Amino acid sequence: MELPFAESWKIKMVEPIRKSTRQEREQWLKEAHYNVFQLRAEQVYIDLITDSGTGAMSDRQWAGLMMGDESYAGARSFFRLKDTIRRLTGFEYVIPTHQGRAAENVLFSYLVHEGDVVPGNSHFDTTKGHIEGRKAKALDCTIDEARQTQLEIPFKGNVDPAKLERALQEQGEHIPFILVTITNNTAGGQPVSMQNLREVRALADKYGKPVLFDSARFAENAYFIKTREEGYAGKSIKEIAREMFGLADGMTMSAKKDGIVNMGGFIATRREDWYEGAKGYCVQYEGYLTYGGMNGRDMEALAIGLDENTEFDNLETRIRQVAYLAQKLDEYGIPYQRPAGGHAIFVDATRVLTHVPREEFPAQTLTIELYLEAGIRGCEIGYLLADRDPMTRQNRFDGLDLLRLAIPRRVYTDNHMNVIAAALKNVYDRRESITRGVRIAWEAPLMRHFTVQLERLS
Repeated sequence: MELPFAESWKIKMVEPIRKSTRQEREQWLKEAHYNVFQLRAEQVYIDLITDSGTGAMSDRQWAGLMMGDESYAGARSFFRLKDTIRRLTGFEYVIPTHQGRAAENVLFSYLVHEGDVVPGNSHFDTTKGHIEGRKAKALDCTIDEARQTQLEIPFKGNVDPAKLERALQEQGEHIPFILVTITNNTAGGQPVSMQNLREVRALADKYGKPVLFDSARFAENAYFIKTREEGYAGKSIKEIAREMFGLADGMTMSAKKDGIVNMGGFIATRREDWYEGAKGYCVQYEGYLTYGGMNGRDMEALAIGLDENTEFDNLETRIRQVAYLAQKLDEYGIPYQRPAGGHAIFVDATRVLTHVPREEFPAQTLTIELYLEAGIRGCEIGYLLADRDPMTRQNRFDGLDLLRLAIPRRVYTDNHMNVIAAALKNVYDRRESITRGVRIAWEAPLMRHFTVQLERLS
């Protein structure tokens, strides 16, 4: 008899969580202006708002915290982190930052200027914000198949080479670099194939442009290459990661995802000019070059986390839990971006709340309904997050409208996944009665979804 699958770790410490009543949740959500970012943590039963910084560190990482060197300059913890990054990526130059958006801010301060165009595959919100905040344009060159949520292909996060080449031909003089997000979060946590990375590299070389990876979930991307792409089954995650980064000139990373730390990030590159150009902004915005925005103890834990999470067993446990939740949603007929991604399930809100018009934000409405149903906090990845067009100031409705259920690493059990699926089923079963959504009462001019205030419509 074949043994069933089990986690590649055992539990050493637990944190209590509390259920709430429907009446409590209605009051809390009203006070939060129907923006789940504004809820207090103790008002949430199962928290799926993000997998960023919410994972559980290992015993080795906690031990590493005690070994951290807090020297202002030249800390040994920085050099341990640098050596780990260099071993995994091949990049010589490393700048630590406090998280991924800080890495973008530091590097883009040097690379991105007014009038520039940055082509890529579905830029995430902070990335788009750092581009558009500099009066540049984020150009989406993702394959069209990514918009078809019920279509199953193995690498739905790929860059469309024809779209990219057209951008390079028409706007090449305004393109400072090509950006590839691995995995493609906005498209549903979908991976990018090694073959596609080679195609991007070939076009970059043809037109003389560098390539930058947004690498928050690079290890999960490597897992999908190993399990889905021909020729990689026999290679280790570390070998695949090194090959991926061999096709790039540099990377930014939010280490709060695949580094499994609560805070941290970095820039790494093989280009000395990028390093020299960005390092002054690091000192200006983050801190000295050998700590950036990080404590020594956090750099120590990150070095260990990067090493641990580029092992197959750890990734398999994590990604199979996401697949387990997807299987439960399949049983209930709930549509999501298929196939299941590496870090989250992205429910297709426009297929669930078919009576809610797009102007009333179906995915945000579904986020609200799920919280009211069971105290589960997800995150809208859709029309609210898309912001307004910087020129016309019109809402952008041309992308997907998804409810993201991001699964923290090594935190919840499959019993929690069962609760999530059952709560979604309850909402799905009464979907026909949900005919109105929300309207914006107040919004920030950029990256509005974090602080937006909404009103429910009835």
